[in-house]
Amino acid sequence: MRGLVVERGGRQVLRGVDFSLTPNLITGLLGPSGCGKTTLMRALVGVQSGVTGEVTVLGQRAGTRGLRRRVGYVIQAPAVYSDLSVTENLRYFAAVAGAPQRRVGEVLGEVALERHAGQLVQQLSGGEQARVSLATALLTVPELLVLDEPTVGLDPVLRRDLWALFRRLADAGTTVLVSSHVMDEAVRCDRLLLLRDGRLVADEAPSHLLRRTGASDIEHAFLAIAESRA
Repeated sequence: MRGLVVERGGRQVLRGVDFSLTPNLITGLLGPSGCGKTTLMRALVGVQSGVTGEVTVLGQRAGTRGLRRRVGYVIQAPAVYSDLSVTENLRYFAAVAGAPQRRVGEVLGEVALERHAGQLVQQLSGGEQARVSLATALLTVPELLVLDEPTVGLDPVLRRDLWALFRRLADAGTTVLVSSHVMDEAVRCDRLLLLRDGRLVADEAPSHLLRRTGASDIEHAFLAIAESRA
């Protein structure tokens, strides 16, 4: 992203954001609710209106048709059909995306939903529904995976398991961008982008951020940066 500005409702939601993602790493996009994280992610995948500046993904303009199989995007609300079973959803999305049907069984295992394969999505818990959405994004084995607060509302064990999955995906070659407003998740990332009021206030590894600010954890590091820029 170069000089990214997004205007919505007569105000700038993002104001001159610049960064480049490092391939095959987990990059965390952190900041308080309302700071522009979702808008930034929507701009990255090419579905946000009111965008000016340059947004290039895998060598192409964001939103280009050729990126559809190469980029996976998971929004906060489950984006699947509640009146279909887990397997039926995955078979449908695999057909739409042109992914081989063998991927259905593979992604069920990746997100630990094998025992729920025949259940209707509407019968699942919120966390299970979120994992169905994640599974649909994994069907094409994306080169870039964009996750908008995927662990919100999940119990600690499931959060741990999902972060372990994100790490396996990154180790296997997927570039992962994951947003969160939970600062303790930052230590699981290789690199952090800290966003405040639509501006990028830090872009570095968690260990570097802690050393630079002298803070004991990422939350206090973020507060130190925010106060220094107030």
